[in-house]
Amino acid sequence: MSELDAILFANEAFYRAFADRDTSAMAEAWAETAPVSCIHPGWGLLEERDEVLQSWRAILTNPGSPAIICHAPRAHMLGEMAYVICYEEIDGNYLIATNIFVHEGRRWRLVHHQAGPTADAPPSDTGDDGEGGLIN
Repeated sequence: MSELDAILFANEAFYRAFADRDTSAMAEAWAETAPVSCIHPGWGLLEERDEVLQSWRAILTNPGSPAIICHAPRAHMLGEMAYVICYEEIDGNYLIATNIFVHEGRRWRLVHHQAGPTADAPPSDTGDDGEGGLIN
């Protein structure tokens, strides 16, 4: 597996935890030693791992939380740091998200997630380059 594949796999694991409402898998997706932060749509800045994970527990255990689908992830790698830009589909509406990862141990783990509204629909999931979201 290439490093870009591994980054996209980590991104997929984050969205799988989100879709499955799996708080344990969500905790595994986030870095343990690097500083973390998160900005949910309409929320303020959350910092510190405990605060970020507490927000995810509240979202994932809320029966009214909508389903989510990740579309068109595109990975960029810069040494031991990487980011993925993707679209989130929630109830037929789209958000655009940035997920930042660091290499922690042998895995890529989230250090920042931010999502916000967009007027754009996502491009096809394969992207214009035919590389399935892999770039750089």
